Amino acid sequence: MTAKRFSPFLLIAFFCFMCDEVSTKTPQDDNRVKEIRSILENPLDSQILVVAHRADWRNAPENSLEAIKSAIALGVDIVELDVSLTKDSVLVLMHDKTINRTTSGQGYVKDWTYDSLKMLHLRNGQGRVTEFKIPTLKEALLVTKGKVMVNLDKCYHNFSLIVEELRETKTLDHVIIKAYDTPYKQVRQDLGAVLDEIYFMPIMRLENVTNAAEEIALYQKEAQPIAFELTFRSDTFAILGDFQTIKQNGSRVWVNSLWDDLNGGHSDNLALQDTEASYGWIVSTGANMIQTDRPELLIKYLRELKLHN
Repeated sequence: MTAKRFSPFLLIAFFCFMCDEVSTKTPQDDNRVKEIRSILENPLDSQILVVAHRADWRNAPENSLEAIKSAIALGVDIVELDVSLTKDSVLVLMHDKTINRTTSGQGYVKDWTYDSLKMLHLRNGQGRVTEFKIPTLKEALLVTKGKVMVNLDKCYHNFSLIVEELRETKTLDHVIIKAYDTPYKQVRQDLGAVLDEIYFMPIMRLENVTNAAEEIALYQKEAQPIAFELTFRSDTFAILGDFQTIKQNGSRVWVNSLWDDLNGGHSDNLALQDTEASYGWIVSTGANMIQTDRPELLIKYLRELKLHN
């Protein structure tokens, strides 16, 4: 039996293809999300996870694919994205109920079909119209897949549709889903068994919770959330001195540095003048997830302390 002969041109083409495949791999691909998940699932790990609010909106329009890519390049661990539903039931990234502030159009997201929204352009942080378009949730999930984890906000009421897309894109283990001030029993009733398949994080505004420690303990006993997002206008709440207990019981603690009434005044703006009074104070509480509007500044600060890879 004669051996088959391969054209040298085909062999060269194949070799070039394989080299190209290898060269496009980066440390952020594949293993990056596994590394983040490993830290996320170990609340006693010393590393602090950085969350980019609406992705890196200072360098590209908020909730855009370009802002997501910029955040990934900065080295953030999680991008926070907002989800809205169009008139024809397409999940898109949009924070506001209307498109007035962030796009070249006007009106409510729910009154537009996706095909119509595709004709519009996103505005940047200064309100200037850019060439960038409104992405779908599916597009965002495919861009983030393997590179960075995702926190989905404003998604609770579209939960079943979102879970479908997570399953379709095989990103169920890439995403943290959250709910505002919703007691455990209500969350279990709303989400059912899926609650046990996802990374879930309750948000608690400490001003609105009668007994935060008791509610946190119930959640941890029944559902073991991956984290708790705690917001507070004053930095005097007793629970702020007991983050170690929350972590020892299996959950991380997420604090926002976005603006003053979310963190008792220890905000990103303060960090521009005094990083210790802002980021330093948050770190001193034992919080180990920080959502920020200034990811580059926060990452630099944390890396100097060897608290971020």
